[in-house]
Amino acid sequence: MCGIVGYVGHRRAKKVLLEGLKRLEYRGYDSAGIATCSDGEIFLVRRVGKLSRLIEAAEKEKLPGNTGIGHTRWATHGLPSDENAHPHIDCSGRIALVHNGIIENYRELKEKLSKSGHKFTSQTDTEVLVHLIEERYSGDLLRAVMEALREVRGAFAIAVIHADHPGEIVAARMGSPLVLGKGEDEAFLASDAPALLPYTRHMYFMADGEVVHASPKGFRLLALDGTSKEPSFQYVPWDPLTAEKAGYRHFMEKEIHEQPRAVADTLASLQDAPWEEELPGDFVGEMDGIVLVACGTSYHAALVAEYLWEPLLGIPVRAYIASEFRYREPAIGEGTLVVAISQSGETIDTLVAVRQAKEKGARVLAVCNVIGSAIPRESHATSYTRAGLEIGVAATKTFTAQLAALAVIGLHLARLRGTISEEVLQRKLQELRKAPELISQALKLEREIEGFAERYYKKTNALYLGRGILWPLAMEGALKLKEISYIHAEAYPAGEMKHGPIALIDETMPVFFLISREELWEKSLSNMEEVKARRGILIAFSDGSGKELERLADHLFVVPRASREALPLAFASPLQLLAYHIARLRGTDVDQPRNLAKTVTVE
Repeated sequence: MCGIVGYVGHRRAKKVLLEGLKRLEYRGYDSAGIATCSDGEIFLVRRVGKLSRLIEAAEKEKLPGNTGIGHTRWATHGLPSDENAHPHIDCSGRIALVHNGIIENYRELKEKLSKSGHKFTSQTDTEVLVHLIEERYSGDLLRAVMEALREVRGAFAIAVIHADHPGEIVAARMGSPLVLGKGEDEAFLASDAPALLPYTRHMYFMADGEVVHASPKGFRLLALDGTSKEPSFQYVPWDPLTAEKAGYRHFMEKEIHEQPRAVADTLASLQDAPWEEELPGDFVGEMDGIVLVACGTSYHAALVAEYLWEPLLGIPVRAYIASEFRYREPAIGEGTLVVAISQSGETIDTLVAVRQAKEKGARVLAVCNVIGSAIPRESHATSYTRAGLEIGVAATKTFTAQLAALAVIGLHLARLRGTISEEVLQRKLQELRKAPELISQALKLEREIEGFAERYYKKTNALYLGRGILWPLAMEGALKLKEISYIHAEAYPAGEMKHGPIALIDETMPVFFLISREELWEKSLSNMEEVKARRGILIAFSDGSGKELERLADHLFVVPRASREALPLAFASPLQLLAYHIARLRGTDVDQPRNLAKTVTVE
């Protein structure tokens, strides 16, 4: 996830910017750059790769001035390169800008600006912003930025400097974090507090829709409509490690709470063009089957896609664990679409499955969170999720970003095949766009879930049950509990309970049941009756209520109602929170659970 740093004051900006970027390295990046302002000029240096390359290059340049901005980039639009690195410069070379987020309408803005004579030098969505500000600039930088942002759709945190305005930075936030730091005759800004801690503990965390003019004299804060606001600075007594977690106890907890943004960014980036490179429409129309291959949490996302896609597409859709797929002789060929899902893009079993599929003539679509990683490079087309860097080993926001991406991909495949109309596609995409708010509502269950965890964290076994599309969510819930709390947990389709698992149920067994009005409601209630008859401890997660459900459940957590495509997104975060709080109370290493690695690159 990208990082922003800005400084204006009496110190040499270059030193402050480079130190701040070092403190944001944990966020993940593929390139970096800084720009300073002095004597009516902008001075710029950018480098792809590690920050050390930028530091080495910056040491060879003077980069004078007491005003500047810096950036570490996690590539979204455009591959990692010096040209695509931030800051970006306008045609005149007098405006520099850094940006986190995604500009949804950048294509139409770019086309309009190009017709006006603006020359673009990168493949990023960000560059349209600096040209848009140039177009609006007539001597007042703050006004130009505000006018430009009124034409923009998407998520952003930006910082802008101008050669004619030394001693000024204009910044704004909508959907991506930005923190202001107040010093003595100096001002700081950054994506996260760690970049500011060496200089100040007095900080203001900007809200969405706010714009700020920063100078050594202080901050002028406004809403996007021009209304003046008063920033309320607070003293932040964080040590650097705590600050990196933004006040959360663990990175996993922080990443659970980042899911509304991760899903929003993913949906915004894929809704119009759900994959990059080559996936011809005639192939989609004629393909005779789809195979999804993945491992771990990504496999559970693949199972959700299986349930969503098959009725939409009218052809066989099957999800396979990649480590098993690679050792069988799968019946695939030129009419098969193989969808390879991997958050890292480097998972060895999935990578080998991709190579085998290509050898058999299949088309391969990658779903991945890391631009330029191995699986996308070896696939015919790629859909990138926009979760940003995930530090916790147990996948949370990358899982929900995958669910969002797969829902969009399935709808577009169905439209290309003619099994749904353009009107249905747009209606369902509109329903999916509600998912970030649904997740935000579901996260409000945290206090209730934490209280439940305090009563049951000493249990040593658990059973997770669900039907239809909620069975993969039950599997993911059980996996999360196993991964980070080390409690033995199993998941089954609820209809299979009578075929063995019911023998485990007694008065000591917690049974977590996922039930939805959208998915076999009456059948699920009958399965719950069977658990109740064996005196199991019945904990229900449901998007509905009613006397029957309330009678059966010993504990009921009500999640938001959602369309079928968004249903898994409504259930995922409460299950993650449950596992997190049980593990925290048990004192395990939540972010780095034993025996696990973030990316499995060896068999």
